This record gives sequence, C-alpha cells and structure tokens, in this order.
Amino acid sequence: MRARRNRGRDVSGLIVLDKALGVTSNFALQQVKRLFQANKAGHCGSLDPLATGVLPLCLGEATKVSRFLLDSDKQYRTRMKLGARTDTGDSEGKQIAVCEDFSVTRQQVGKALERFRGEIEQVPPMHSAVKMQGTPLYKLARSGKVVEREPRKVTIHEIALTDFAPPEIEIELSCSKGTYIRAIADELGQMLGCGAHIVALRRLRAGGFSERDCVSAEFLEQEREQRGLAGIDAHLTPIDRPLAELPAVVLPNIAANQVRSGQAVLVRHLPAEGMVRLYHRIDGLERFIGIGAIDDDGRVAPKRLILEPVG
Repeated sequence: MRARRNRGRDVSGLIVLDKALGVTSNFALQQVKRLFQANKAGHCGSLDPLATGVLPLCLGEATKVSRFLLDSDKQYRTRMKLGARTDTGDSEGKQIAVCEDFSVTRQQVGKALERFRGEIEQVPPMHSAVKMQGTPLYKLARSGKVVEREPRKVTIHEIALTDFAPPEIEIELSCSKGTYIRAIADELGQMLGCGAHIVALRRLRAGGFSERDCVSAEFLEQEREQRGLAGIDAHLTPIDRPLAELPAVVLPNIAANQVRSGQAVLVRHLPAEGMVRLYHRIDGLERFIGIGAIDDDGRVAPKRLILEPVG
C-alpha cells in the first residue's frame, strides 16, 4: 500500500519576506512554505532574481486575498548604469549597445524622468513572464525569438532622481501594478542618448506593506530552530490586512451563518456598492470570515469565504 502523502499544516496568514538577492520568487516561496510546513502557499507578484525587498507571501486561506496584493501599487528604488544598453534591461543581460563617451547632467535626467510621470504606455520586455499564446516571453527570448507585443497602460504616480553619480544614478518611484522598471531604464537611456540598464532594484512597498513589515528567510530559519513552529507562526500577518481599504461589515450570528451557506443578507449600515470585508461577531470578538459584495438589491453576498481552521 502506498504511504499517504503528508499535506502539511493548515496554517493561514501572510509573511512579508525581504527577498534576498539572486533567488527567484518561487524559490523564496518554497523556502517559506517548507519552514512553516504549510499545505498551500502563493506569492503576490514576483520579483526578478536581481531584485530584493518586499515580497508578500500568502499561506493557506490567505491565498484567497492574494489578488488584492497583485493589483496594488508598488514602490521601488533602483540604481541604473548609464552608457550601456542590454537585451534584458538589467545587468544580467547581454550588452547590445555601448556609449563610452557621453555627458549627462542632473537637470537632463530630471527633465527626462518627468516624461514618465502619469499614465504611460509600456511594451512588455521580451525577458518577462507575459505569455504569448500560452508561452512566457522569456522562454521565447531564450530561444532567440523576438515577437511583437501590445503596449500596456501603466501609471507612474511619483518618480524622482535620488542620487546622481555618473555613470550610475538612483531613482525612486511609485507605480501601478504591471510596471516594468527595466523598461523605464531602457527607455530613459535612449532618451539620454547613452543607453542605460538596471544594476540594482529594491521593492520598498507593495500595497499596505513596507520594508518595516519584512522578515528575512534567515531570521525565520533562526526562529524555527530556537522557538519551533509556534515561534514563526507569531510573525504571520492576519489575512484581512491587505483588505484594509475595503469597508468592514460586522454580521450578527444568524446573518454570518447565512453568508457561510452562500446566501446574501440584508444588514444595517451597508455601503451602497462595492466589495466589503466580512466579520462575524461572536463572544464579543469580531472574526474575519471573508470578502463580500453589495448586490443590486442592497444586500451583501459572499464572494470569497475563509474556512475555519482545523484542529
């Protein structure tokens, strides 16, 4: 008889990881999943191996709210090297153009950056995870293929030059989901007439999470060694935190049970429309039970419910 596979623990919550340099987001995810012995895990927007910083990871039932982090705004700090363009837009790619004799001023860089502010169109880089007929672009690029890509609209909320020390410059920016910082570096270099590529990239914020919320994989390893699973569980962030911008609706016992069975309910003080956080008031405490939406009849209907913990 085949032995039953160990599915892991039914542990739920978020870990905001400070992703290390040189590892993929999936490697970081699997490392944390193993540490927590979690039966289910997912990340909320990947970072390239070159990038470090804020990488929210969802364990267990928290995977049900990952979309809200995927859709959230991000903030980055990046160092770019002027004078060379690469096929990937970063230092891991092959140089495709070099400009050894160039002169660029702080004012020129600042003026060029202003052209990125607001809503812009970006063509996804060939070395990206965007899929073309089911195949990621980076796989096509590795096989030497270049295909036409449709531009996408993104929004740059803020962008500023924070350090000017040619041939390197440092830029901080906040942007909407789906923004490619490598594409900004490549386009900026072409604007300046000298080429540019990223040599360092750090995510400073993802949605409501910042560097202050981060823990490293090394720290979690030490906590697990010294304090066991209970020690690292203490660093889990509640599932409802990424939903802080949604209105909260507290349901009495009967209404909460109806929602859990899939019914829409009418309760007092509902918003006129949109999505809401749902809580069940029981024994004087408010327990998060999922996400709801206001329907055309002014009732709140369940959309994504959080299962009760087992054991």
